[in-house]
Amino acid sequence: MAEHIITVTTPSSTYECHVGAGILSEVGAIARSSAGGSLACIVSDSNVAPLYADAIQASLEEAGYQVFTTTFPAGEASKSFQTLAGILEAIATFGLTRDDIVVALGGGVTGDMGGLAAALYLRGIRVVQVPTSLLAMVDSSVGGKTAIDIPQGKNLVGAFWQPSAVVADVRCFQTISPALFRDSCGEVIKHAVLADPALFSRLEQTPLTTPGIPEDELACVVARNIEIKRDVVDADEKEQGLRQTLNLGHTIGHAVEAASNFQLGHGTCVAIGLCSMARAAAAKGWCTQETADRISSLVRLHGLPTDTTLDHGTILRFASHDKKRHGTGVNIVVPAEIGEVRLHKASLAELAGLIDLGCGTEASR
Repeated sequence: MAEHIITVTTPSSTYECHVGAGILSEVGAIARSSAGGSLACIVSDSNVAPLYADAIQASLEEAGYQVFTTTFPAGEASKSFQTLAGILEAIATFGLTRDDIVVALGGGVTGDMGGLAAALYLRGIRVVQVPTSLLAMVDSSVGGKTAIDIPQGKNLVGAFWQPSAVVADVRCFQTISPALFRDSCGEVIKHAVLADPALFSRLEQTPLTTPGIPEDELACVVARNIEIKRDVVDADEKEQGLRQTLNLGHTIGHAVEAASNFQLGHGTCVAIGLCSMARAAAAKGWCTQETADRISSLVRLHGLPTDTTLDHGTILRFASHDKKRHGTGVNIVVPAEIGEVRLHKASLAELAGLIDLGCGTEASR
Protein backbone atom coordinates (compact mmCIF):
# COMPACT_ATOMS: atom_id res chain seq x y z
CA MET A 1 0.00 0.00 0.00
CA ALA A 2 1.30 3.44 -0.91
CA GLU A 3 2.32 5.71 1.95
CA HIS A 4 0.56 9.07 2.13
CA ILE A 5 2.77 12.07 2.92
CA ILE A 6 1.03 15.34 3.81
CA THR A 7 3.10 18.50 4.24
CA VAL A 8 1.98 20.98 6.90
CA THR A 9 3.31 24.53 6.59
CA THR A 10 2.80 27.09 9.35
CA PRO A 11 4.54 30.38 10.17
CA SER A 12 6.62 28.60 12.81
CA SER A 13 7.53 25.36 11.00
CA THR A 14 7.03 22.95 8.11
CA TYR A 15 6.76 19.22 8.66
CA GLU A 16 5.50 16.02 7.06
CA CYS A 17 2.77 13.65 8.22
CA HIS A 18 3.33 10.05 7.11
CA VAL A 19 0.26 7.77 6.92
CA GLY A 20 0.35 4.09 6.02
CA ALA A 21 0.20 0.51 7.27
CA GLY A 22 3.25 -1.10 8.89
CA ILE A 23 5.34 2.09 8.94
CA LEU A 24 6.36 2.18 12.62
CA SER A 25 9.73 0.83 11.54
CA GLU A 26 10.30 4.14 9.71
CA VAL A 27 10.06 6.29 12.86
CA GLY A 28 13.83 6.35 13.42
CA ALA A 29 14.69 7.32 9.87
CA ILE A 30 11.95 9.97 9.78
CA ALA A 31 13.09 11.39 13.12
CA ARG A 32 16.70 11.47 11.94
CA SER A 33 15.87 13.37 8.74
CA SER A 34 13.34 15.76 10.29
CA ALA A 35 14.67 16.41 13.79
CA GLY A 36 18.25 15.14 14.17
CA GLY A 37 19.76 14.89 17.63
CA SER A 38 21.60 12.21 19.61
CA LEU A 39 19.20 11.34 22.44
CA ALA A 40 15.54 10.40 22.14
CA CYS A 41 13.04 10.14 24.98
CA ILE A 42 9.95 8.06 24.22
CA VAL A 43 6.96 9.34 26.18
CA SER A 44 4.15 6.79 26.34
CA ASP A 45 1.43 5.46 28.62
CA SER A 46 0.88 2.21 30.46
CA ASN A 47 -1.36 0.80 27.71
CA VAL A 48 0.67 1.65 24.62
CA ALA A 49 4.26 1.28 25.84
CA PRO A 50 4.05 -2.53 26.26
CA LEU A 51 2.73 -2.83 22.70
CA TYR A 52 5.00 -0.55 20.71
CA ALA A 53 7.82 1.02 22.75
CA ASP A 54 10.31 -1.76 21.99
CA ALA A 55 9.70 -1.50 18.24
CA ILE A 56 10.04 2.29 18.31
CA GLN A 57 13.19 2.05 20.41
CA ALA A 58 14.72 -0.41 17.93
CA SER A 59 13.87 1.88 15.02
CA LEU A 60 15.38 4.90 16.80
CA GLU A 61 18.52 2.99 17.78
CA GLU A 62 18.96 1.82 14.21
CA ALA A 63 18.91 5.50 13.22
CA GLY A 64 21.69 6.25 15.70
CA TYR A 65 19.80 7.51 18.75
CA GLN A 66 20.46 6.66 22.38
CA VAL A 67 16.94 5.96 23.62
CA PHE A 68 15.19 6.39 26.97
CA THR A 69 11.55 5.73 27.82
CA THR A 70 9.24 7.27 30.40
CA THR A 71 5.65 6.14 30.92
CA PHE A 72 2.64 7.36 32.88
CA PRO A 73 -0.75 5.80 33.77
CA ALA A 74 -3.11 5.68 30.79
CA GLY A 75 -6.21 7.88 30.80
CA GLU A 76 -7.43 11.47 30.68
CA ALA A 77 -6.80 11.83 34.42
CA SER A 78 -3.07 11.87 33.63
CA LYS A 79 -3.36 15.18 31.75
CA SER A 80 -2.26 16.94 34.93
CA PHE A 81 0.49 19.12 36.36
CA GLN A 82 1.72 16.13 38.36
CA THR A 83 2.17 13.91 35.29
CA LEU A 84 3.74 16.74 33.31
CA ALA A 85 6.25 17.39 36.10
CA GLY A 86 7.20 13.71 36.17
CA ILE A 87 7.85 13.66 32.42
CA LEU A 88 9.94 16.84 32.55
CA GLU A 89 12.00 15.48 35.44
CA ALA A 90 12.59 12.24 33.52
CA ILE A 91 13.72 14.14 30.41
CA ALA A 92 16.10 16.20 32.52
CA THR A 93 17.44 13.07 34.25
CA PHE A 94 18.12 11.49 30.86
CA GLY A 95 20.19 14.58 29.98
CA LEU A 96 18.43 15.70 26.81
CA THR A 97 19.70 18.92 25.27
CA ARG A 98 18.13 21.38 22.85
CA ASP A 99 19.47 19.24 20.00
CA ASP A 100 17.59 16.11 21.14
CA ILE A 101 14.03 14.87 20.70
CA VAL A 102 10.92 13.66 22.42
CA VAL A 103 8.90 10.92 20.70
CA ALA A 104 5.25 10.98 21.81
CA LEU A 105 3.94 7.43 21.33
CA GLY A 106 0.25 6.85 21.98
CA GLY A 107 -3.16 8.44 21.83
CA GLY A 108 -4.26 12.01 22.32
CA VAL A 109 -3.33 12.20 26.00
CA THR A 110 0.22 11.08 25.24
CA GLY A 111 0.49 13.48 22.32
CA ASP A 112 -0.55 16.33 24.60
CA MET A 113 1.79 15.32 27.41
CA GLY A 114 4.81 14.62 25.21
CA GLY A 115 4.22 17.70 23.11
CA LEU A 116 3.76 20.04 26.06
CA ALA A 117 6.81 18.60 27.83
CA ALA A 118 8.86 19.20 24.67
CA ALA A 119 7.52 22.77 24.42
CA LEU A 120 8.52 23.55 28.00
CA TYR A 121 11.82 21.72 28.42
CA LEU A 122 14.73 24.11 27.81
CA ARG A 123 12.06 26.46 26.37
CA GLY A 124 11.44 24.05 23.52
CA ILE A 125 12.96 20.91 22.00
CA ARG A 126 11.81 18.90 19.00
CA VAL A 127 9.00 16.38 19.21
CA VAL A 128 7.96 13.59 16.82
CA GLN A 129 4.34 12.54 17.18
CA VAL A 130 3.57 8.82 16.73
CA PRO A 131 -0.21 8.58 17.24
CA THR A 132 -1.64 5.10 17.78
CA SER A 133 -5.38 5.89 17.97
CA LEU A 134 -7.67 7.11 15.20
CA LEU A 135 -8.52 10.21 17.23
CA ALA A 136 -4.88 11.16 17.69
CA MET A 137 -4.08 10.52 14.02
CA VAL A 138 -6.83 12.71 12.61
CA ASP A 139 -6.81 15.41 15.26
CA SER A 140 -4.45 15.95 18.17
CA SER A 141 -1.14 14.88 16.58
CA VAL A 142 -1.43 17.52 13.83
CA GLY A 143 -1.45 21.26 14.39
CA GLY A 144 0.70 21.74 17.46
CA LYS A 145 -1.93 22.08 20.19
CA THR A 146 -0.69 20.67 23.51
CA ALA A 147 -2.37 21.03 26.89
CA ILE A 148 -3.32 19.63 30.25
CA ASP A 149 -6.65 19.76 32.09
CA ILE A 150 -7.38 21.58 35.34
CA PRO A 151 -10.52 21.29 37.51
CA GLN A 152 -12.07 24.32 35.80
CA GLY A 153 -12.00 22.70 32.35
CA LYS A 154 -10.30 20.69 29.64
CA ASN A 155 -7.11 21.84 27.89
CA LEU A 156 -6.97 25.18 29.71
CA VAL A 157 -3.19 25.13 30.27
CA GLY A 158 -0.98 24.51 27.25
CA ALA A 159 1.07 25.76 24.35
CA PHE A 160 1.22 25.69 20.57
CA TRP A 161 4.22 23.51 19.69
CA GLN A 162 4.41 22.03 16.20
CA PRO A 163 5.97 18.57 15.79
CA SER A 164 8.97 17.90 13.56
CA ALA A 165 7.11 14.95 12.02
CA VAL A 166 4.02 12.78 12.46
CA VAL A 167 4.02 9.02 11.79
CA ALA A 168 0.54 7.46 11.69
CA ASP A 169 0.41 3.68 11.24
CA VAL A 170 -3.19 2.49 10.75
CA ARG A 171 -2.12 -1.05 11.65
CA CYS A 172 -2.10 0.18 15.26
CA PHE A 173 -5.90 0.08 15.12
CA GLN A 174 -5.62 -3.70 15.52
CA THR A 175 -4.60 -3.22 19.16
CA ILE A 176 -7.23 -0.72 20.27
CA SER A 177 -10.69 -1.71 21.45
CA PRO A 178 -13.72 -1.38 19.15
CA ALA A 179 -15.18 1.07 21.69
CA LEU A 180 -12.14 3.36 21.50
CA PHE A 181 -12.07 3.19 17.70
CA ARG A 182 -15.79 3.97 17.55
CA ASP A 183 -15.30 6.93 19.90
CA SER A 184 -12.62 8.36 17.59
CA CYS A 185 -15.05 8.46 14.68
CA GLY A 186 -16.65 11.56 16.20
CA GLU A 187 -13.73 13.73 15.06
CA VAL A 188 -13.71 12.16 11.59
CA ILE A 189 -17.40 12.98 11.14
CA LYS A 190 -16.72 16.51 12.42
CA HIS A 191 -14.08 17.08 9.74
CA ALA A 192 -16.47 15.86 7.04
CA VAL A 193 -19.21 18.23 8.22
CA LEU A 194 -16.66 21.04 8.42
CA ALA A 195 -15.07 20.80 5.01
CA ASP A 196 -15.77 17.80 2.81
CA PRO A 197 -19.20 16.68 1.51
CA ALA A 198 -17.49 13.90 -0.49
CA LEU A 199 -15.90 12.48 2.69
CA PHE A 200 -19.28 12.73 4.42
CA SER A 201 -20.92 10.70 1.63
CA ARG A 202 -18.04 8.20 1.72
CA LEU A 203 -18.65 7.65 5.43
CA GLU A 204 -22.38 7.24 4.82
CA GLN A 205 -21.64 4.51 2.26
CA THR A 206 -18.84 2.80 4.22
CA PRO A 207 -18.76 3.62 7.93
CA LEU A 208 -15.31 3.31 9.46
CA THR A 209 -16.76 0.78 11.89
CA THR A 210 -17.58 -1.62 9.01
CA PRO A 211 -16.12 -5.06 9.90
CA GLY A 212 -13.07 -5.92 7.81
CA ILE A 213 -12.68 -2.45 6.32
CA PRO A 214 -9.42 -2.51 4.28
CA GLU A 215 -6.28 -0.82 5.61
CA ASP A 216 -5.93 1.26 2.46
CA GLU A 217 -9.45 2.68 3.01
CA LEU A 218 -8.54 3.57 6.60
CA ALA A 219 -5.28 5.17 5.47
CA CYS A 220 -7.07 7.22 2.80
CA VAL A 221 -9.63 8.51 5.31
CA VAL A 222 -6.94 9.33 7.89
CA ALA A 223 -4.87 11.13 5.23
CA ARG A 224 -7.89 13.13 4.06
CA ASN A 225 -8.66 14.18 7.63
CA ILE A 226 -5.08 15.34 8.10
CA GLU A 227 -5.33 17.32 4.85
CA ILE A 228 -8.48 19.05 6.12
CA LYS A 229 -6.82 19.97 9.39
CA ARG A 230 -3.63 20.95 7.55
CA ASP A 231 -5.49 23.40 5.36
CA VAL A 232 -6.98 25.12 8.40
CA VAL A 233 -3.78 25.12 10.47
CA ASP A 234 -1.71 26.43 7.54
CA ALA A 235 -4.00 29.46 7.36
CA ASP A 236 -4.38 30.07 11.11
CA GLU A 237 -1.73 28.46 13.33
CA LYS A 238 -2.67 30.14 16.62
CA GLU A 239 -6.48 29.91 16.39
CA GLN A 240 -7.15 33.60 15.79
CA GLY A 241 -9.93 33.03 13.27
CA LEU A 242 -10.36 30.18 10.78
CA ARG A 243 -8.82 27.54 13.07
CA GLN A 244 -11.66 28.09 15.50
CA THR A 245 -13.87 26.23 13.01
CA LEU A 246 -12.07 23.03 14.07
CA ASN A 247 -13.94 23.47 17.36
CA LEU A 248 -17.18 22.40 15.65
CA GLY A 249 -19.05 20.31 18.23
CA HIS A 250 -16.61 21.22 20.99
CA THR A 251 -18.45 23.96 22.92
CA ILE A 252 -21.14 21.55 24.12
CA GLY A 253 -18.89 18.49 23.64
CA HIS A 254 -16.16 19.71 25.99
CA ALA A 255 -18.80 20.65 28.56
CA VAL A 256 -20.31 17.15 28.43
CA GLU A 257 -16.84 15.63 28.67
CA ALA A 258 -15.88 17.73 31.69
CA ALA A 259 -19.23 17.13 33.39
CA SER A 260 -18.67 13.38 33.04
CA ASN A 261 -15.33 13.82 34.83
CA PHE A 262 -13.78 12.72 31.52
CA GLN A 263 -15.35 9.27 31.75
CA LEU A 264 -16.93 9.78 28.33
CA GLY A 265 -14.56 9.65 25.35
CA HIS A 266 -13.61 12.87 23.57
CA GLY A 267 -14.93 11.73 20.18
CA THR A 268 -18.21 10.62 21.73
CA CYS A 269 -18.62 14.04 23.34
CA VAL A 270 -17.76 15.82 20.08
CA ALA A 271 -20.46 13.74 18.36
CA ILE A 272 -22.98 14.76 21.02
CA GLY A 273 -21.94 18.40 20.70
CA LEU A 274 -22.04 18.29 16.92
CA CYS A 275 -25.55 16.85 16.78
CA SER A 276 -26.82 19.15 19.55
CA MET A 277 -25.51 22.25 17.79
CA ALA A 278 -26.93 21.03 14.46
CA ARG A 279 -30.38 20.63 16.04
CA ALA A 280 -30.14 24.09 17.57
CA ALA A 281 -28.98 25.54 14.24
CA ALA A 282 -31.92 23.94 12.44
CA ALA A 283 -34.33 25.34 15.04
CA LYS A 284 -32.84 28.81 14.52
CA GLY A 285 -32.97 28.52 10.73
CA TRP A 286 -29.17 28.56 10.39
CA CYS A 287 -29.22 25.22 8.57
CA THR A 288 -31.89 22.96 7.17
CA GLN A 289 -33.52 20.18 9.16
CA GLU A 290 -32.25 17.78 6.49
CA THR A 291 -28.65 18.81 7.26
CA ALA A 292 -29.17 18.27 10.99
CA ASP A 293 -30.83 14.91 10.37
CA ARG A 294 -28.00 13.70 8.09
CA ILE A 295 -25.45 14.58 10.74
CA SER A 296 -27.33 12.71 13.45
CA SER A 297 -27.90 9.72 11.15
CA LEU A 298 -24.18 9.43 10.34
CA VAL A 299 -23.27 9.67 14.02
CA ARG A 300 -25.76 6.88 14.84
CA LEU A 301 -24.42 4.82 11.92
CA HIS A 302 -21.04 4.83 13.67
CA GLY A 303 -22.60 3.72 16.95
CA LEU A 304 -22.20 7.05 18.74
CA PRO A 305 -24.76 8.98 20.84
CA THR A 306 -26.44 12.05 19.41
CA ASP A 307 -27.68 13.72 22.59
CA THR A 308 -27.17 14.13 26.33
CA THR A 309 -29.50 14.03 29.30
CA LEU A 310 -27.25 16.33 31.33
CA ASP A 311 -28.88 19.25 33.11
CA HIS A 312 -28.69 22.34 30.86
CA GLY A 313 -27.34 24.50 33.66
CA THR A 314 -24.46 22.09 34.13
CA ILE A 315 -23.63 22.19 30.42
CA LEU A 316 -23.70 26.00 30.43
CA ARG A 317 -21.50 26.20 33.51
CA PHE A 318 -18.79 24.07 31.99
CA ALA A 319 -19.13 25.68 28.55
CA SER A 320 -18.69 29.14 30.09
CA HIS A 321 -15.25 28.07 31.36
CA ASP A 322 -14.18 26.79 27.96
CA LYS A 323 -10.99 28.22 26.48
CA LYS A 324 -13.00 29.46 23.47
CA ARG A 325 -14.68 32.08 25.65
CA HIS A 326 -13.90 35.66 24.70
CA GLY A 327 -14.94 38.33 27.20
CA THR A 328 -18.62 37.84 27.97
CA GLY A 329 -19.27 35.60 24.99
CA VAL A 330 -18.30 32.29 23.45
CA ASN A 331 -17.28 31.73 19.84
CA ILE A 332 -19.37 28.82 18.58
CA VAL A 333 -19.16 26.99 15.28
CA VAL A 334 -22.47 26.42 13.51
CA PRO A 335 -23.07 23.98 10.63
CA ALA A 336 -24.64 25.75 7.64
CA GLU A 337 -24.65 22.70 5.38
CA ILE A 338 -22.51 19.61 4.93
CA GLY A 339 -19.04 20.99 4.15
CA GLU A 340 -19.69 24.54 5.33
CA VAL A 341 -19.72 26.08 8.81
CA ARG A 342 -19.91 29.58 10.25
CA LEU A 343 -18.41 31.21 13.32
CA HIS A 344 -20.91 32.94 15.60
CA LYS A 345 -20.13 34.91 18.75
CA ALA A 346 -22.85 34.11 21.25
CA SER A 347 -23.50 35.75 24.59
CA LEU A 348 -23.82 33.37 27.51
CA ALA A 349 -27.58 33.98 27.45
CA GLU A 350 -27.72 33.06 23.75
CA LEU A 351 -25.59 29.98 24.39
CA ALA A 352 -28.04 28.94 27.09
CA GLY A 353 -30.84 29.21 24.53
CA LEU A 354 -28.93 27.09 22.02
CA ILE A 355 -28.33 24.44 24.68
CA ASP A 356 -32.07 24.42 25.40
CA LEU A 357 -32.84 23.99 21.68
CA GLY A 358 -30.26 21.30 21.00
CA CYS A 359 -29.75 19.23 24.13
CA GLY A 360 -32.13 16.68 25.61
CA THR A 361 -34.57 16.83 22.72
CA GLU A 362 -33.65 13.50 21.11
CA ALA A 363 -32.81 11.82 24.39
CA SER A 364 -36.34 12.51 25.63
CA ARG A 365 -38.05 10.95 22.63
